[in-house]
Amino acid sequence: MTPANEPRQSKADRTAAAREKAREIREAQLKKEKRNKLLIGWGIVAAVVAIIVIVALVVTTNIQKNAPIADEGPTPANGNIHGGVTLLANTDVAKSEPATVRIADVPSAPATPPAEVTAPGAEPEAGKPVKVVLYIDFICPVCKSFETQYNESLTKLRNEGKVTVEYRPLGFLDSRSTTNYSSRAANAAACVVNESPEKYSAFVDELFAKQPAEGTAGLSDADLKKMAADLGAKSIDKCVDDKTYRPYVKHATQEAAAIGVTGTPTVFVEGKQWGKGDSAKTPFEQFLTAAVDAKK
Repeated sequence: MTPANEPRQSKADRTAAAREKAREIREAQLKKEKRNKLLIGWGIVAAVVAIIVIVALVVTTNIQKNAPIADEGPTPANGNIHGGVTLLANTDVAKSEPATVRIADVPSAPATPPAEVTAPGAEPEAGKPVKVVLYIDFICPVCKSFETQYNESLTKLRNEGKVTVEYRPLGFLDSRSTTNYSSRAANAAACVVNESPEKYSAFVDELFAKQPAEGTAGLSDADLKKMAADLGAKSIDKCVDDKTYRPYVKHATQEAAAIGVTGTPTVFVEGKQWGKGDSAKTPFEQFLTAAVDAKK
């Protein structure tokens, strides 16, 4: 049957069909609106959950970052109880027995700084190379200047077996960064000597080469981890994240203050403090050469 021959709908039928069509359109629109509301609702829920997760992570991270440093902790492998790591010839470091350091064992600081400081463990030993002990801070610009000026000659003497060089990194200048950089960098160095002692000297050199300016945040923990990895050291990621040797750095810092160290670098050669007393006007290389010659 052709459309022309189809029976013509009555007005009532046309009205009913239009109403049915309108009903179907309304129902479809209602379903669409309901579906959109559900999607928006779930989207809001997902966004709120995401915000809660982010806030929780930020809070947790801040708590971890700002958590008090314990008053007791382990020494790293190859680190002594005074916070020091002793470099021998080439990439070798002196071995040390595992130990625990405790703030309670640190003596009280003197009321007034002594005219000349006596550093524990810095005294000379018969038949051994000249001992050079350096109290340093990795954000200290004067320490970097000292390294720039004397590291080459100290390394040469080390490799010749004439001296040993012991670094005792401190957190003296934590207040000069916004992230306690001094202690974080010292902790990272302790992590390196614990995992890869042969990379310690190179890591110290790199810390000074990339020394941040005072007053800045300093290198991030991620930067410190990458620096160690780039030098070929074993991963220090967990050690840095856990702040494993921050109590060790804290102990070294407080012990240094207790014996009268008031700034960095503070340098000892065969137990005698350079730049104080009789050596006040003696150039460092002359001071060092005299000690080396006396061992011959």
